[in-house]
Amino acid sequence: MILSGNEIVRRLRTLEPGERLTIRPFARESLQVASYDLRAGEETVIPRGECRLVPSTEWVEVPLGLSATLRCRSSLGRKGVLLGGGFVDPGFRGQLTLALSNLGPDQVRIAEGDRVVQIVFSEVMANDEGYQGRYQESRGAVGARER
Repeated sequence: MILSGNEIVRRLRTLEPGERLTIRPFARESLQVASYDLRAGEETVIPRGECRLVPSTEWVEVPLGLSATLRCRSSLGRKGVLLGGGFVDPGFRGQLTLALSNLGPDQVRIAEGDRVVQIVFSEVMANDEGYQGRYQESRGAVGARER
């Protein structure tokens, strides 16, 4: 089940163990009906045919009962920008690295603070295992890490 905007806010405010979601800093204008818009943590220009790694402004902590899918906002998609990757495991904590590729005809400028990616939260049933991967506690844009 996908969380509504109201449920996202409820989980940001709850004190219930295992249910608390963190999005910091939270911007009310980024809250959507069934998602939250993540913002670019830095300015970048994406030349046509290239990919740039951009950190999210937000620090996200996903409880064990949730996972998240990242989707490029349609306004960027209309310019030819696509998002590479896009799954956030239960238990992840950190800034998210957004791999944005420009397949459009022109370079695309993204300003710091622009809303670029939607994060959609879904419930994970009967889970008691959290993310323990190489990107836990990420800060800034993080490139691929070798095992």
